[in-house]
Amino acid sequence: MQKKLIVFVNLFVSLFCLSVFAQGNLYVTPNRVVFEGTNLKEVLSLANTGNETATYSISFVQRRMNEDGSFTVIETADEDAPFADPYLRIYPRQVTLEPKEGQSIVLQVKRTGTMPEGEYRSHIYFRSENDYVPLGKEAKDTLKTVSVKLIPVFGISIPIIIRVGNTSATTTLNDLSLDLKNKKNELTFTINREGNASVYGDLKVEYIQQNKKPIEIGEISGVAVYTNIKKRKMAIQLNAQDVNLSKGKLKISYIGRGDKEVIAEAEINL
Repeated sequence: MQKKLIVFVNLFVSLFCLSVFAQGNLYVTPNRVVFEGTNLKEVLSLANTGNETATYSISFVQRRMNEDGSFTVIETADEDAPFADPYLRIYPRQVTLEPKEGQSIVLQVKRTGTMPEGEYRSHIYFRSENDYVPLGKEAKDTLKTVSVKLIPVFGISIPIIIRVGNTSATTTLNDLSLDLKNKKNELTFTINREGNASVYGDLKVEYIQQNKKPIEIGEISGVAVYTNIKKRKMAIQLNAQDVNLSKGKLKISYIGRGDKEVIAEAEINL
């Protein structure tokens, strides 16, 4: 119990400096893992912030990113996006957490000398195994009476990436368009990716007028473009209360999460 309590406290301290992914009452950190070079092991922290004991099963799922940023569950890998899970071990495979309790799980790479160069990706899925049938209720399923109740099953998935050999990507932004109709103030654009690696970062939009300090009016955090697609369509709602979008220009920057390096940037004149 003491060990799990320490994990829980450390997890919430990390809220100030790490990315944390949450759904329902489960918190997971970090929210993505990249193995490259000599890095072969990663520790994930889970925490149950709810008021009931919960059990979570841990497995791998495969997902294809679509150009609109949505995901499709798949069973066969795309040609340029092989699955990572054949080369991964995770333990334990199931955890039970009491209220306000945390626990660590270990993820490890099993590298082989025959892995072709490139980037491999799978997603770890944390699924709640709680009994969702209300106490005192019996499920009905007869020829005369059919009772159906949709019960949400909470789960979280995070990407796990393995990079082998020389992997790189180049990124550009284009097709910038600003929609001001009905005060929509929406900037749409395309992220283009080339190479054998995915890209991941934050998007920032600045309003610029000559001889004035840029004003940040839009942002989206944690945007990825995975190797199974060459481009991703994006839209950012702008906070334009204090600016005049009929003059000046907008500058959009795609900034790497770790090193804060500018991956790509583009401008549009108003």
